[in-house]
Amino acid sequence: MNCSDIPLMSFVTDSPVHSSSSDDFAALLDAELEVGSSGSSPDEQDDEDEEADADADNNNDDNDNDLDSRRNKRCKTEKLEDLEEPQGSTSQGLIVEKIEVSLKEDICTHPGSFGQMCILCGQRLDDESGVTFGYIHKGLRLGNDEIVRLCRTDMKNLLRHKKLYLVLDLDHTLFNSTQLMHLTPEEEYLKGQSDSLQDVSKGSLFLLDFMHMMTKLRPFVRTFLKEASEMFEMYIYTMGDRPYALEMAKLLDPRREDFSGRVISRDDGTQKHQKGLDVAWMKHKDNLILMERYHFFASSCHQFGYNCKSLSQLKSDESEPDGALASVLKVLRQIHHIFLDELDSNLASRDVRQVLKAVRKEVLKGCKIVFSRVFPMKFQADNHLLWKTAEQLGATCLTETDSSVTHVVSTDAGTEKSHWAVKEKKFLVHPRWIEAANFLWQKQPEKNFHVRQVKSL
Repeated sequence: MNCSDIPLMSFVTDSPVHSSSSDDFAALLDAELEVGSSGSSPDEQDDEDEEADADADNNNDDNDNDLDSRRNKRCKTEKLEDLEEPQGSTSQGLIVEKIEVSLKEDICTHPGSFGQMCILCGQRLDDESGVTFGYIHKGLRLGNDEIVRLCRTDMKNLLRHKKLYLVLDLDHTLFNSTQLMHLTPEEEYLKGQSDSLQDVSKGSLFLLDFMHMMTKLRPFVRTFLKEASEMFEMYIYTMGDRPYALEMAKLLDPRREDFSGRVISRDDGTQKHQKGLDVAWMKHKDNLILMERYHFFASSCHQFGYNCKSLSQLKSDESEPDGALASVLKVLRQIHHIFLDELDSNLASRDVRQVLKAVRKEVLKGCKIVFSRVFPMKFQADNHLLWKTAEQLGATCLTETDSSVTHVVSTDAGTEKSHWAVKEKKFLVHPRWIEAANFLWQKQPEKNFHVRQVKSL
């Protein structure tokens, strides 16, 4: 799950194929991207547009208004061309001169293209430069400058409504799917327990015969989406193809209230086989909120190398109130509140990545950790992922025990440091204790992560 860094854009509702000109499409694109996230009425949007214009004037934001300026110049040029002067009038030369000067000032920078045609001036372009936005319209590309301009405009509208962006991964985050041919004999009972597709809002287990697939929604997912949509403009992303993504969106959001048409699939990426979310932002690692994968079906466990029974085989499931989605929703509420209500800096200069880091630092704050038989021999301890994760969660990591140590993390209760922890009444926990805190964004009860003594061979 991911809090985005550069804004995404929603579907354009009208096809540009029937537009009367490229300016019509550019205006349509601007309108869709600037007001699509607000959810306000037309009258409210008019007022907001005026406020946005005022903000732009006060901040001397020439870049945001650059395209509008060029369109105004073009309109002036067209009006001059339409003027009719009496034959022999001496003002004709002046009009031609003005037109030539206006055209020189009005050189199009080709901010984007649609079907190899500039969205602003209509000129045919040979090269395919820019970032693809196929989830808006197939063949749409936007240049970096145009993306930044639209980012600023869209961000103003979003912050005005006290919302942030949230990009949600589909598979193993919001649900788990499997091909029917991969169901084990122990899972055959699920076919008789599937819910009706007539009203998917009341179900969680769906048999999709036309896709030869079964999908199980993660517990708490509907409450999660409803409450998260009040704080975020949400997008969903999957490495599956677009038809698959749209079918899953229908199960999650049948009334198109939570993320509407904001669906991004692998078909919309700029690099094949790479789940980089590069359509949404270029550098996003610090925006990520990692979650434990949802493995309901046996095929999902096998896919990731887990040699254990799946939830379906155990005829069990995650807890609704204490599961992964419920835990992450608490984190999202906290991030949203801190970002919008607690920070003293100017709203436009705030960075959600800094908020994420600060919240993570509180998870294991005050814990002093020593590791025992966790890292390979001769491995630089502070370079290990588990050491770095503990520090990111606010813990202090040490290489040797002393009176200030609070936890010994070990895979074997028989080590010297493990014995010391028991003797000194310190917490002795398995490395999964840190992993669980990392996924759930909260310190977990130590008693749930008991360490067993490894038998000697």
